[in-house]
Amino acid sequence: MSPVVLLLMASAAQIAVAVAAAFGARLRGAGVAVYGASLAISAFVFVVSLVHLVTAAAPAGVTLPLGLPWIGAHFRLDALSALFAALVGLGASAANLYALGYGRHEATPERVLPFVPAFLGAMTLVILADDAFAFLVSWEFMSLASWALVIAHHHDEANRRAGFVYVAMAGFGTLALLFAFGLLAGVNGDYAFSAMREAARGPTVSAFVLALALLGAGSKAGLAPLHVWLPLAHPAAPSHVSALMSGVMTKVAVYGFIRIVFDLSGAPYWWTALPLILGGAATAVIGILWATMERDMKRALAWSTIENIGVIFAALGLALAFRANGMLPAAALALTAALFHAVNHTVFKSLLFFGAGAVLTATGERDLEKLGGLIHRMPRTAFAVLVASAAISALPPLNGFASEWLLFQAILQSPDLPQWALKIFVPAAGGMLALAAALAAAAFVRLYGVGFLGRPRSEAAAKATEVDRFMQAAMLGLALLCLLFGIFPGYVIDALAPVVRDLAGTTMPGQSWREWFTIVPVSEGRSSYNGLLVFVFVLMSGSMAAWVVHRAASRVVRRSIAWGCGFDEPAPAAQYSASSFAQPLRRVFGTLLLAATEKVDMPQPGDMRPAGHAVTLTDHAWTAIYGRIAGAIDAIAGRLNRLQFLTIRQYLSFVFMLLILLLLALVLWT
Repeated sequence: MSPVVLLLMASAAQIAVAVAAAFGARLRGAGVAVYGASLAISAFVFVVSLVHLVTAAAPAGVTLPLGLPWIGAHFRLDALSALFAALVGLGASAANLYALGYGRHEATPERVLPFVPAFLGAMTLVILADDAFAFLVSWEFMSLASWALVIAHHHDEANRRAGFVYVAMAGFGTLALLFAFGLLAGVNGDYAFSAMREAARGPTVSAFVLALALLGAGSKAGLAPLHVWLPLAHPAAPSHVSALMSGVMTKVAVYGFIRIVFDLSGAPYWWTALPLILGGAATAVIGILWATMERDMKRALAWSTIENIGVIFAALGLALAFRANGMLPAAALALTAALFHAVNHTVFKSLLFFGAGAVLTATGERDLEKLGGLIHRMPRTAFAVLVASAAISALPPLNGFASEWLLFQAILQSPDLPQWALKIFVPAAGGMLALAAALAAAAFVRLYGVGFLGRPRSEAAAKATEVDRFMQAAMLGLALLCLLFGIFPGYVIDALAPVVRDLAGTTMPGQSWREWFTIVPVSEGRSSYNGLLVFVFVLMSGSMAAWVVHRAASRVVRRSIAWGCGFDEPAPAAQYSASSFAQPLRRVFGTLLLAATEKVDMPQPGDMRPAGHAVTLTDHAWTAIYGRIAGAIDAIAGRLNRLQFLTIRQYLSFVFMLLILLLLALVLWT
């Protein structure tokens, strides 16, 4: 049976599970049954897609008698869709395994269980769609299912607001994609992707298609300034859904952008790369700065997703620049870096949201200022989160370093680009990405140090216990993938080769056959990296240091209270807090980029009330764009409100004049 048919059957099975869950969500054992069935289906999707990808099988398609009349619904599985379907299967399998334990703590399972498998089935349909109608219907299905999960805990006003902002941005993004497909279809109106690939179009149409793809797919991915919904919606959802939205759904958006710009739009123009490179780099810096300032653990992770999406889009822009100039090996390197980082982000960001969910389950808290000391009470969770924090901070030998190292190797090829604009702006974007990488390390030292180290800052943190075995298995499994993808990156790079060949015209040199698993992206004389040797060195040096310390140090056990600046028994509040850790960065960057303001309330001598310190941060996207749009809509709506008080003759006159204007426009158009 064709693999595309198998994946369509898997999507139908997910939707069937969703329908069954809608009727039986309150039954005993419903959560185990729904998540268990969805886990099996997701694992099947992962295996089928991965086999199709690594075997470089020929594209397979099928047309169903659905969709638009006389056209049908087209579905196709090629290398690009196989890669992202595998990501959906991987992320969904981990999330369902995690949910077998996490779902037991859900107070309203009937608001979650039906929509999780529907969400997963919709994402698979988006990736398989091979015409504009099937794509957009599946895209809206995905958006609505995820929106229902965002407002699952609708009793919270913040969650209702997050759901409203999300559905508004989702509708805007779908409208932009509709216009993009309309331009790609052209005057013939053929909405099949195969016809769009063959159509000829000029630079003006290509520019509009790129802009609309950025608005449509970029808004779903979280590209600044279209990111405003993401820090609200991702934390509002249950933690396993947050992992799916952040680790998987954003990759479906990246897939949509790649499909339109790299596959359907035809040959690129060099100037189309500039907004991607600069916008991606700016998104990375803004996202990680906000992550460094956030006290809410899940909101900090959501902002970090924005940073990683910026890294991916910057790499995609670099691939476009190289491809437009005929530098195909460099284009293959940049595109491989983008796809590799998308794979890695699915792994370590899902793991981080799982860790946040485990902390929330054990303590009931997401505020970093109320955590601390969890490494002693939740050792396995703390270990898994430590691995993910190091991976997302791009520390070797983990997977985040491997993909970001490939990206910087691609940036080093930019002096060979012929356009001076690219010669200037690509290194500038590289500097911004390097800054984002350094800030990411600071952000996750802060998150892990304040959340898991030190003393408990609340009674809930002091009484925390380790989570169940299903949640631990999901976290430790992803932590193992972070390590394996980091020390054996050549296998991942070679698995991505069919996708890169289809989109860039060539691939990176084969990597998995090299000695000691070394990767050489360009040539041995320029650069190489060996994750396995780095791992062995770290392991041996750490073990040797521990052995020397234990052998040379005194065997006498001495215990004392921690140093507290000369004070005995320092209170937990005397530790570094999340806010104090971020203060230096806030003083440097916050005033300009985050509109940070500080208010200090220092009582006069003799006044016994406590001192106060408050920090206010403002997202410029809200104030400069969306706040003004909302104000304009409100003003226009106020004026149009008078139309409901017209007389019948005024209504008829209004309709008559509108008809005349439409006929006049039609005459001028023809």
